[in-house]
Formats: sequence, C-alpha cells, structure tokens
Amino acid sequence: MSDSLFTDSDLPRQAREILPGVIHLPGWLDVTQQLFLVRQFQLFAQRGIPPHSPDIFGKKMSVQMTSLGWHWSNYEYTQSVPELGGAAPLPVPDWIVRLGRRAVEDAYARPNLQWPVEETERTIRWARSYTPDMALVNYYSPQASMGMHQDKEERSSAPIVSLSIGDTAIFRAGNTETKNHPYIDLRLASGDLVVFGGPSRFMYHGVPKILVGTAPTDIGLHSAGLTEGRFNLTLRDTGLAALATAGLPLK
Repeated sequence: MSDSLFTDSDLPRQAREILPGVIHLPGWLDVTQQLFLVRQFQLFAQRGIPPHSPDIFGKKMSVQMTSLGWHWSNYEYTQSVPELGGAAPLPVPDWIVRLGRRAVEDAYARPNLQWPVEETERTIRWARSYTPDMALVNYYSPQASMGMHQDKEERSSAPIVSLSIGDTAIFRAGNTETKNHPYIDLRLASGDLVVFGGPSRFMYHGVPKILVGTAPTDIGLHSAGLTEGRFNLTLRDTGLAALATAGLPLK
C-alpha cells in the first residue's frame, strides 16, 4: 500500500500501549511547543556540539546529531568530542528535565496498562523523580534512516523519552532479543511522544523511513533553513554521573 494514500489525519491517532512499557501519545506537543523546540535545537547547534554524522565502526550515520549533557558515538558516552576539536556538550537545562518528567508521567500514569502495574499515585511519584542527564537531538533528512539497535550504554534502566518534530517517521518497535521479527511499525507524526521502559526498555528499535512532505508548515522548520526532514529529541538517564565524578571508567 502506498504511503501517499492516507495522511496522518486519516489514520487512528489514539494514545495506546504498543507493547508492554511502550506508550505512544500522538500530538503530545502542540504547535507552540514544537516552534519552541525547533528554536532551541538551533541554539544547541550554535552554542554546543556542532551537528555532525558520527562514525559507527568506520561507517558514517545518515542522521546528524548534537547532544546535551553527554556525547554519544560508537556505542559509548564521552564528555567531549575529540574529532570536533574537543567540543563539549552543553548542560541539560532544567526545562528539559521537567519536560521528561511530564512525558513519563503522562505515558505511564494511566489505567489498564500491562506495565507498570503499580497504583497510579506510586507511578506518579516515580515519574516525577525521572532525571534525564542526556538529551540527544537527531536530524533526519528525507533520505536518512536508523537501523535496529538497543539503547544499552546507560547504567540506568530508566525509560527513554522520544519526541518527534517535522516529517512523519516510520518507527519500528521490536523485541529485546533480536533485530528481526517480531516488531511493530508505527507512524510518528510531528508532536508525537513515545516512551519506552520496563520490559521494553532494551528493545531493538529503529527508523527505516521518513515520509517526505508530511511536516506541518507552522512549526518553524523554515527558520532553521529547512523545508523537510525530522528532528527527534531523545531523553535518557545515563546513570554515569557518579562514575564520572569518581573518575571511574564509563564502560
């Protein structure tokens, strides 16, 4: 079936639990919030680590990325980028921590989920303790993709928060054992939120395709010199701060 047969507004857009621990909240960010984030992404790129395509085992990624708090490349975290003249990431601002906490609470403090199974008040307290110390901004051009992978370099099992802005992406949510089936493909439109934790925290996931021409016209992509593509803001609690403070190895 051709992707062009249906627009995002034609498809079901209810909040749902995709897999145990994987929650999709469509339209979680409104237009004003998306505009704000696009402007912030520009500032991050200007003042912190320049957007770049990291080498992964000698092969350049097709996405461009910058980050706050920690730098990620070649499946490890570092506090600077030697190949970019020792550039260091900007700190994670308080508003991003608050954004992450609200995302986790909105995702999991709802009834009838397979995970978590705790009472709502306990889940809310847990969500409000979420403290991401790393924010990764990936820019996907229309031709970019992301292969199936696990986010497993962290020393914390806290949930991953993922926000989409721009063109719709096909997000592939897999299993924890293999890059292959079973997996579920879902469309992430501009403003959508996905949170994955619990039994699916270390699931394989990827972005096989960007649906060109699906970005809203009123979210400020043009102010970033863009007319198409997708920004993905991912928040993580690495659990590495104590190791770094003690001067211990991060791997």
